[in-house]
Amino acid sequence: MQLDKIVNYHKALADPTRIKLLLLLANGELHGQVLAEKLCVSTATITHHAAKLREVSLINERRDKNTIYFSLNEYFIKGNANAVVDLIYKNAAKKGASEEMEDHDKKGKPIDPNKNERLKQSVLRNFITVEGKLKHIPAQLKKKLIVLEHMAGQLELGRKYTEKELNGWIKGYHEDFATLRREFIMHQIMYREQEVYELNPPEMWARWESLS
Repeated sequence: MQLDKIVNYHKALADPTRIKLLLLLANGELHGQVLAEKLCVSTATITHHAAKLREVSLINERRDKNTIYFSLNEYFIKGNANAVVDLIYKNAAKKGASEEMEDHDKKGKPIDPNKNERLKQSVLRNFITVEGKLKHIPAQLKKKLIVLEHMAGQLELGRKYTEKELNGWIKGYHEDFATLRREFIMHQIMYREQEVYELNPPEMWARWESLS
């Protein structure tokens, strides 16, 4: 299991300046100079800490001419935090604790496994052809996650894929490999490091079952 990915996430948070930086960005996008002034540090220090946060996808960057703006990646902040809870309880010695986590949605309502399975099969019939091709990328998040989960299930856990290899594999499903590749990363199904891609443990994947 890629436990190191969760560890790296928490290492990135283990610094007071980075926590303060995230707190400032919670109010909206800011550029490096403003962050440096508010935190009473140099712009080089901001660049250093921003790089650590960006490595674990906690912040986004965009460049406007010579100015770099930073913003929170809220999806990954919440997703990584939930991944820790899921991982701990999934492997808990007390089976009942794990089942309680997995058999209820985020609102605490019981999850009907048969209903979920029927929905999953219905979505796959509607979006995957008999030949195994993806007709089009679902717009609804829940259906999109079902399709992504189905596709990721054909990849090898623990194997490292080059970007070229992954693009070629995705094109076996759909021509828009760039969008689908980003979706795998965005929903924590895959992890990217220096253009090498690897599946995250399923515990870290965004769960469509908990969506309403």
